[in-house]
Amino acid sequence: MNLKLKNFCLYIILIVFIMFHQMKGQLLPVLGGQRAGISTMQFLKIGVGGRAVGMGESFIAIANDASTLYWNPSGIVNFSEHQAIFSHTQWIADIKHEFVGYVHHISDVDAVGISFISLHMDDMQVTTELMPFGTGEYFSFGDFAIGLSYAHKFTEQFSFGFTIKYARETLDKLHMDGFLFDLGTYYWTGLGTSRFSVVVSNFGSNMAPKGEVILLNGKKISDFQSFSPPTMFRIGFALEPIYTENHKLTTSIQINHPNDNSENLALGLEYNWQNIFSLRGGYKLNVDEQKFSFGAGIKAPISFASLSFDYAYNSFSRLGNTHRFSIILGI
Repeated sequence: MNLKLKNFCLYIILIVFIMFHQMKGQLLPVLGGQRAGISTMQFLKIGVGGRAVGMGESFIAIANDASTLYWNPSGIVNFSEHQAIFSHTQWIADIKHEFVGYVHHISDVDAVGISFISLHMDDMQVTTELMPFGTGEYFSFGDFAIGLSYAHKFTEQFSFGFTIKYARETLDKLHMDGFLFDLGTYYWTGLGTSRFSVVVSNFGSNMAPKGEVILLNGKKISDFQSFSPPTMFRIGFALEPIYTENHKLTTSIQINHPNDNSENLALGLEYNWQNIFSLRGGYKLNVDEQKFSFGAGIKAPISFASLSFDYAYNSFSRLGNTHRFSIILGI
């Protein structure tokens, strides 16, 4: 590794340290759940892609398809195809989540990407203390984010990427918005297929709702408390204990440190047969919901492209189950 790359790596490590030296949490502490509810833009925490979610969201050290636009921006240089992805999630309480992204390789070591996230549901009735069954009016709720990503492969082993995104959250007459950043690194250790990654997601300044609310007594409120974005610090490791022409077994482990909850540990497993059919499973430790997941995928090569279909099932202990479907087209 040359001096320039060493200095760059030290610079990235320094940035990560400065951003997170205030986080006093221990590795998988008993406490930490008391931080729940202190951040906004929660839709940015909903995982993307049937493959990643099927592996328990332990994916930042795998990051080798277009869904890595969400998980780890440095991963967009880990594959050679131009890829487009569409992911749909049937979320809890009739909420729907969509993700669309595209990765374009501008050279062997540079790639760019664009992504769009949307969380939406049907309009809801307005109710009041005096009219609990509805006033006849309706209000809407919806979130979206648009991201631009870039990654560069500095050596055959090390790559770095970032995403800048604009996010907006809307509830009836109120909205909040701001710019957020993702930073990601990817490193092949040289020991077999082992590699690890460090990712910081949704880093940015505090945001406060904008707009005006009129109470029943006629009082107007336009000054609101500000909240931090849902910043997440992740460290992941992955390897293939089995890698033959017909069979590949990928294992991954990932530590997640959110700013608004306890640390948790995610484990992922994927079996792939002849690069056509895959089975996946995942499990999270130290979480109350979404503990286990599983999924499957099939890749159908066609004359001018490759087409992948992936599905993931995610279990909530009290809120029901979610289903996620994604399609990836590679050219």
